[in-house]
Amino acid sequence: MTKAKSQGKKPSVAIVGPGRLGLALAISLRASGYPILAFVAKHADHARKAARLFNQSAKLVRPLALAGISQLPSTDLVLITTPDDAIEQTARRLAELAPQKGKTRPGTVLHTSGALSSAVLAPLAEAGFHTGSIHPLISVSEPRAGAEALRGAFYCLEGDPSAIRIASQIVGDLGGKSFSIRPENKALYHAAAVMASPHLVALFDLAIEMLAACGLSKKKAKEILLPLLETTLNNLKLTDTRRALTGTFARGDLATVKRHLSALSAREFADALEVYKVLGLRSIPLASRNGIDEKILEQIRQVLKSTNTGQK
Repeated sequence: MTKAKSQGKKPSVAIVGPGRLGLALAISLRASGYPILAFVAKHADHARKAARLFNQSAKLVRPLALAGISQLPSTDLVLITTPDDAIEQTARRLAELAPQKGKTRPGTVLHTSGALSSAVLAPLAEAGFHTGSIHPLISVSEPRAGAEALRGAFYCLEGDPSAIRIASQIVGDLGGKSFSIRPENKALYHAAAVMASPHLVALFDLAIEMLAACGLSKKKAKEILLPLLETTLNNLKLTDTRRALTGTFARGDLATVKRHLSALSAREFADALEVYKVLGLRSIPLASRNGIDEKILEQIRQVLKSTNTGQK
């Protein structure tokens, strides 16, 4: 098991699963002085492509297929940035690399799943590795932009004390902030993150389709909706959710809610209607805290609950 020899020396890193997040982390960590020694992918071609994108020769960053993981160079840290469903299998493969006579192996393994705790790395813990998780609470759609977003981000950390120490070092070197939650709450934590980001994208896509039905191109619909989304996000930065709520529900406009429900009653908008109703019901308590007449809000609530999915 290798260790950084001093606080000034950054841990060496191997990354298993060099997708968008894996490459973003590699770029950010290298810029912070972490030696990146290997990329491991399911297929060797993917690992080689990652090494090329990382702008390093194969002599400096070793590309490996998962089947050849036994050739993984000795490093201080392995980051598993694979999809969640592949983490357990990857952990079992890495556990086979436990310290052997005359060889040293990675001392710490961290995965980047938001939904899973370090318990998924149990085979590694049993083999003597330090294990934990480090989940950056950002959206990464492209590695280089993601590398920038990683700086100053919030990170959810969890694991054994040694794993937490190295994860905290990473967060500090990237100028981020860390927090922890109980392992049993990770799925709920991650569901909240999905609500705030991927589901927001899905909601935005639904709004684009609705405007396209009004005759606009999807490109134009996106163009005109983005400033609305940006001002909403800015409102959330400036105040709480109660005050950030604007529009129909914030005003208690019962007649407008009825018009919206009528417009969404066509069969092709059945999914939009369900989303509108669910989010409308969620908006009512916020409007109530803003002082909107409770009788009006109760009428809105009943209209939302009594409206069936469109059948036209």
